[in-house]
Parts: sequence; C-alpha cells; structure tokens
Amino acid sequence: MDASRQVLLLHSNKGKRAFGHKRFKGKREGAATKMALLLRLAGLALLGSLLWRGAEALSRNYDLTPRWAWSLGGGVLGAALGLAFAPRFVTGVSRSIVRRLRDVPTPRLAIAIGGLVLGLVIAALLSVALRELPSAAAWAVPLGLAIFLAYLGVAIGVARERDVLQMLRLDKAWGSLLDGKTSGAFSTQILLDTSAIIDGRIADVSHAGFLSGRLVIPRFVLDELRRVADSSDPVRRARGRRGLEMLNKLRNEAAAPVEVTEYDVSDVREVDSKLVKMAKALNAPIVTTDYNLNRVAQIEGVKVLNVNELANAVRPVVLPGEEMTVRILQEGREVGQGISFMDDGTLVVVENGRRFINTEQNVVVTRVLQTATGRIIFTQLREQG
Repeated sequence: MDASRQVLLLHSNKGKRAFGHKRFKGKREGAATKMALLLRLAGLALLGSLLWRGAEALSRNYDLTPRWAWSLGGGVLGAALGLAFAPRFVTGVSRSIVRRLRDVPTPRLAIAIGGLVLGLVIAALLSVALRELPSAAAWAVPLGLAIFLAYLGVAIGVARERDVLQMLRLDKAWGSLLDGKTSGAFSTQILLDTSAIIDGRIADVSHAGFLSGRLVIPRFVLDELRRVADSSDPVRRARGRRGLEMLNKLRNEAAAPVEVTEYDVSDVREVDSKLVKMAKALNAPIVTTDYNLNRVAQIEGVKVLNVNELANAVRPVVLPGEEMTVRILQEGREVGQGISFMDDGTLVVVENGRRFINTEQNVVVTRVLQTATGRIIFTQLREQG
C-alpha cells in the first residue's frame, strides 16, 4: 500500500476507502470551489443591492446628479467588493467562531443558544407594541432592543447554568461536563508531532491509558509525514512509512480518540512553528521526541510531553555501588572503554572493558549521568572495584 492511501485510511470512513487519495482530494477541492463561487455570488448580490440603494438615497438627499450614475456606481462597487472578499470574510469569521467554541462545554453552549433564542423571542413580542413610534425610531428601537435582550439572555443563561440544568433535570447527566470531568469522553486536546508519530511509543502509552484527551493530528503534520514516506531517500522513506503504520496502530489501539484537524496557521510555513503557534492558540500540549521543538515550545510557554523524558522517568533506578552483569559489545570513545546497553537501550560505559568485547562481565556502577538524550551509566569491572 503506498503512502497516500495509508494517509487516506487514517481518517476516512468505510465509504471513502474505495477511492484513492487523489480522487478524494479532487472532490474536496471541487466542493470548496463550488462553495467559494456561491459565496461570491451571494456577496455580489447582497453588497451590490445595499450600495445601490445607499448611493441612490445619498444622491436623493444631497441632490447629486445624475442619480442613475451614482446608483449604478454604488451597485458596481458593492458587487465588486462582494465578489472579491465574500469568501475570505465568511471563511475567516467561521474559523474564528469554531476556534472560540471548540472547547466550550456542550451544556454551556446549549444554554447560551437557548438564552439567545429566548431573548430574541421577547424582543419580537415587544416590537409589536413599538410600531407606532416615529419612522426613524420604528426600526432603530426594536433593533437595539433585540440586541440588548439577546445579550441579556445569553449572559443570564450562562451565569445561572447550574440552576437551568437543575430545572431541566439535566444536572446529573450534564453537570460533570461543566467541570471538565467526562466519562467515556475527552475534553483535552493533545497535538502529535511527526517525530512522536514515527517513534511509535505514543501508541503504547495511549493504549495503556496514560493519556486522557483527544489525540489531534494537524493536516500539515500528516502532509509532512506523507512527504517523508514518498521521499527518494530510502532512510527517510522507511521512517515515513513506519510513521504511517504507527498512525494506523494508534487509531486502532489507542484508548483516546484520534482525529485529523484541518486547523492551519496560514502565516507560518515551517511545520514546527505552525505546531507551536497552534498549540498556543488552542492551549494544548505537544507530544514530541524532537529536542529542538521541545526547547522552542518551552520558550514559547507551550506544555510539552516528551516521550524520551517519560521513558527516562519510568526506567529502573540504578544507584552507585550496585552490581550488574552486562555483555560488552564494542569499544568506547575513550582509551580502554567498553560499551554495553541495557534492555531498555540505556548506554553502559565499562572502564577498561575493551579487552572483554563480546563477553559477559560483572560490573559495579560508579555513577549515573542524566542527559537530554537519555541516561548513561558508568561502571567498572568488579575485580577492580
């Protein structure tokens, strides 16, 4: 299976699996093009008609001639603005709204919408009694009243959300969601970096139940992983395909849900910078094994879950003076040193152990050095202790 189809299988349903990644991408781009065209036409009609009437009223009030030229100019200007900026405006506003509402608990959002609707209904009923106002106030007062009552309904609903839930007898079912306590659902987003995906240990950590949150993979991280998997360099290609396999394993075995998000940071090109900026915007931690990304994220105030630090934290503690048996595999960097490795990959340096390569020796721990890349255990042969 090629890399593109593996990426598709990660986030597609059963119906989409029958199609290739390119065909699905083409359909998605076609739907986006149609939506942009509809938005342009709607913006053309709406702004064109508004500026047409505005220019017509302006020319009539200030006796500007010829009136038809002013009206036509306003209509053309409005149509051009709507045609050019409607898709960008609607997309920007919708993304902003989704970003702000992403982490709002469902009960709070439902109560806010209910308060909004109730406020607008009251405003509509009161506007019936305001029809007899003078012409200028006949529309301004109801509009202001509607805005005020809608805001008041939302504010009161959110402020008394506990009472509302209790009145509706939903406090037991939904009350825990307001506290961020969920049973079977996850409220925290955790962003995955390319290095953590390729490393693969995050799948085992999640399967063991140590991650309580939604594992979120940004689209740009998935695209980078696909580019690595399609690389002409055999080493990079192998790493990329391992990453895609780990993604499928993560999706099938992880205790937390895995999702691919279309969230993007358009003003940044580098993937690591995009990830840090996205984490800051969503107030979400990043899972990574990349040392440089770890440091940059910490400088930016972003929480980092480093898989290497987790592995170091759960390794068995080795104290100076303890004895162990190791198999010396190769010579060290210093004269006479031998090198061995523990089962978990910890580096063991044996002083004067070079002459015992490919043999098992009893050694005594002299000191343990903790570094950013792992733990190093220095030992000496027991007969020299």
